[in-house]
Amino acid sequence: MLRRLYDWAIDAAHKPHAMWTLGAISFAESSFFPLPPDVMLIPMSLARPQRAYVMALWCTVASVLGGLVGYAIGALLYDSVGLWLIHLYGYANKVEAFRTAYAEWGAWIILLKGLTPIPYKVVTITSGFAAYNIWLFLLFSIITRGARFFILAFLLHRYGEQAREIIEKRLGFWVTIGAAVLIAGIVAAVYLI
Repeated sequence: MLRRLYDWAIDAAHKPHAMWTLGAISFAESSFFPLPPDVMLIPMSLARPQRAYVMALWCTVASVLGGLVGYAIGALLYDSVGLWLIHLYGYANKVEAFRTAYAEWGAWIILLKGLTPIPYKVVTITSGFAAYNIWLFLLFSIITRGARFFILAFLLHRYGEQAREIIEKRLGFWVTIGAAVLIAGIVAAVYLI
């Protein structure tokens, strides 16, 4: 099953709708979807390393736009949709502490958590809930999400062929590592927020 999913993502890189799929996942991940865009960005960049930077730019733009939706959920819909999403992901008892921390550390929270596997939707929704300055939120989101995706693009562009060979030899191992990092990010979000 893993191999079929990987092969589908590699094959999707050559389809006309590939960038839209990548953009949709990146957009949704910043506001409500649990999977990071890396699940599409990595195989697609491995399939077409010469387009890795374009894909990183696309992920950045879509992620920041999705972040605005997450911000709006926190600012406008927190009592209904926002609260439901926060409870769904198990962060309800951490929101007030996070909101208080925003008053002093908002820029660093956005910058650091945007680079990590901690779900970015938590940052976007809480930024809106905490009424963090939207222009600073946008600026820091562009910086942190761009850095995350462009570092990955650089590595995949530079080492794409070698990386593809290594990943394909031991796909299960690398997916397990990726899942462990994602789970560690979620656990860290629960305990650090």
